[in-house]
Amino acid sequence: MPFSFHFGGFQEGFQPGEGAGFTPPPKRPRKARKPIGNAFTRTLINLAVTLAFGLVYFYAELPALNLHAEEFYVFAFLLCAVYCVCAVITSGFQSEGVRGYVGFVKKQCIVPFLIFILLIAAIALGSIASWVVLRAGAYSQLLPIETGDFTAEIEEISYDQIPMLDADSAARLGSRKLGELSDMVSQFEILPNYTQINYQGRPVRVTSLAYGDLIKWFTNRAQGLPAYLIIDMVTQDAEVVRLDEGMKYTPAEHFGRNLYRHLRFHYPTMMFDDPVFEIDDSGVPYWVCSRIVKSIGLFGGTDIHGAVLVNAITGESTYYEEVPNWVDRLYSSDIIMQQYDYYGQYHNGFLNSMFGQRDVTLTTEGWNYIAIDDDVYMYTGITSVTSDQSNIGFILCNQRTKETRFYSIAGATESSAMDSAQSQVQQMRYTATFPLLLNIADQPTYFMALKGDDGLVKMYAMVNVEQYQIVETGQTLAACESNYRQALAHYGLIGAGETGVSGGESHTQDGIIAEIRTAVIDGDTHFYVRLENGVGYLDFNAADVPRAVLLNAGDHIWYDYTLDGAEFPENGLVPATGFRFEGEEAAGQPAA
Repeated sequence: MPFSFHFGGFQEGFQPGEGAGFTPPPKRPRKARKPIGNAFTRTLINLAVTLAFGLVYFYAELPALNLHAEEFYVFAFLLCAVYCVCAVITSGFQSEGVRGYVGFVKKQCIVPFLIFILLIAAIALGSIASWVVLRAGAYSQLLPIETGDFTAEIEEISYDQIPMLDADSAARLGSRKLGELSDMVSQFEILPNYTQINYQGRPVRVTSLAYGDLIKWFTNRAQGLPAYLIIDMVTQDAEVVRLDEGMKYTPAEHFGRNLYRHLRFHYPTMMFDDPVFEIDDSGVPYWVCSRIVKSIGLFGGTDIHGAVLVNAITGESTYYEEVPNWVDRLYSSDIIMQQYDYYGQYHNGFLNSMFGQRDVTLTTEGWNYIAIDDDVYMYTGITSVTSDQSNIGFILCNQRTKETRFYSIAGATESSAMDSAQSQVQQMRYTATFPLLLNIADQPTYFMALKGDDGLVKMYAMVNVEQYQIVETGQTLAACESNYRQALAHYGLIGAGETGVSGGESHTQDGIIAEIRTAVIDGDTHFYVRLENGVGYLDFNAADVPRAVLLNAGDHIWYDYTLDGAEFPENGLVPATGFRFEGEEAAGQPAA
């Protein structure tokens, strides 16, 4: 028997709102918010909340209160936004959409609204006034550049002035030295930013210690950081300089003694580059905080105008428009290279940089430092914008005064020179550091260290800039230069008499010849002379000392020789640069 079911109240084709007397539920009315107090009270509350937010934000983020600083506009926009949100809440205002809240702000928050509009206008006008398309000429004049003569102005540097360590090797030596100090290694670490300076006539890298963590800061903050490190770039010696009173103002500090906060509270309107650690001639630690200015429009033409020097121990700070002579690093390499790139691209106008590109040049990727006349100079190569395979010259820029000279020397790029040096020892898989530019026998020469997988320096290399197929290496700096000078003579770039190593210390002594041996090396005859009661042999290269063929056993001679400092050569061969027989007159020296 068939069954059928009928559900009352449900019908086919049922639609909402149809049939069965369906009525949608009414919307619940929004509960109205009551305003807080009167208009004056609400304004005070809004200002108090905005002020509290501003103080907390300023303490945490440290924005410069300067119309040239981009972070100032972020700070101002946030203050305006906080005030407007507070005004909406305290007034009890409610709206169905964004448009209603905007209308409220226009009417009830007229002052922050006008400030917001003015800031937007300032950003727009300032950006246009700083636009490189319109101000290309001003950008190209940020870095005054003079043309120099390399061989006339760059003297051959002595061995005790050539920095043979790069930043990575210096950091390794510093970490190893700190690890030897049981009273420090558990509590402190090393700040990674080493600064290369001239200290007491020698190139060194210096840096400060830092607290190991927050707990170690809390337990050691009363005494401060007890020492800083000096890494000698020539001898590769690392020294921990202990202080009678610890450093209490560093980037590693917290709260009021934090260096950035200390600077901002004392100089709220100044903009600063990253602080660098230096020591004065007496070894007192300072932070050199270069003052940044925007010289083109509101936001363009980044430059340096003086610096604030902060005593790392006491926190005493002074602003100098002309910094003391012991300060070595005022202008960072980034600012110098940026300013040269502006010059290289725009000195013939903006359109030329895009279309004709006549005489458009750029800095190469990398830089290094070298000491000249007690100042530190930054070096980088210059290449044409249309070619990255060769340099057209290079610049040397004084990092304290920004005095910059361009030297027109066409040749290999630094990366090409590094590849050439590595190819000489490819079986050892050494890595070349970024090169220095030296004057060796009036030849512009790239000098670099070759490091092993352990990061330690194993050898040295020299590459001729203009003819980078001339590459020589050596276990020591003296051996490297000696090999390089001989290669220059082989290619006819210098005379045979100029192959002597110039950097060692010259000595004159006398003795009686006990033995003479000869050998031919690279086409040159060498006379190896052993003296009575002597250690090792004197090496007379006949190409440099042709009279060496006259020497005989039993002769009493006065001889000149060079050593790299006080270091006796490992191979026992002392390079001899000349001699005279007993009884002969010598220039500037009486006969024996």
